[in-house]
Amino acid sequence: MNLNDKKIILASNSPRRKELLEGLNIPFTIDAETSFVESKPEDIPHEQIPHAMSEGKSLGFHRVLAPDEILVTSDTMVLCGNEILGKAHSYEEAERMLRLLSGREHQVITAVTIRNTARRKTFSVTTNVYFRELTDEEIHYYINNFKPYDKAGAYGIQEWIGYVGIARIEGSFYNVMGFPTHRFWEELQEFL
Repeated sequence: MNLNDKKIILASNSPRRKELLEGLNIPFTIDAETSFVESKPEDIPHEQIPHAMSEGKSLGFHRVLAPDEILVTSDTMVLCGNEILGKAHSYEEAERMLRLLSGREHQVITAVTIRNTARRKTFSVTTNVYFRELTDEEIHYYINNFKPYDKAGAYGIQEWIGYVGIARIEGSFYNVMGFPTHRFWEELQEFL
């Protein structure tokens, strides 16, 4: 991909997004400073929340972009039935979320916003994830050993729980990790 002297800025502190973008061999820097305050909008369908959050992060970026800069922001949401699962803030929350996901299908929706001084493009990708029934022992082992408090839905597909608990997925594996690399690659080429 020819970036024609463009500078990509990833506005995220997520180690997984950093890892996934590095996997595309695109040079970028990280600058996650924003004035945007994350709060779920109440007046839109759940499926559109990541779109609104990603755009909010982009528009709340702390400074004006230079003409050669392209800002990338993103938001991931786990939706199980009609319940949004954010990041677990305690052992009990993580346990509740994993019990809810056990034996069920859920959706992981990630939205990405690409913006420069002239235009903005936001897209989203949905992946269906199916957990087999998890035992109490498995849930406790995972939480105790992997401390999944920084992940939506209290799990990382690339971690132990993904190896033993996820029966199948429909869609992008990398989307479940937090960044739909295949679609981003296509959208960035079109954006350029």
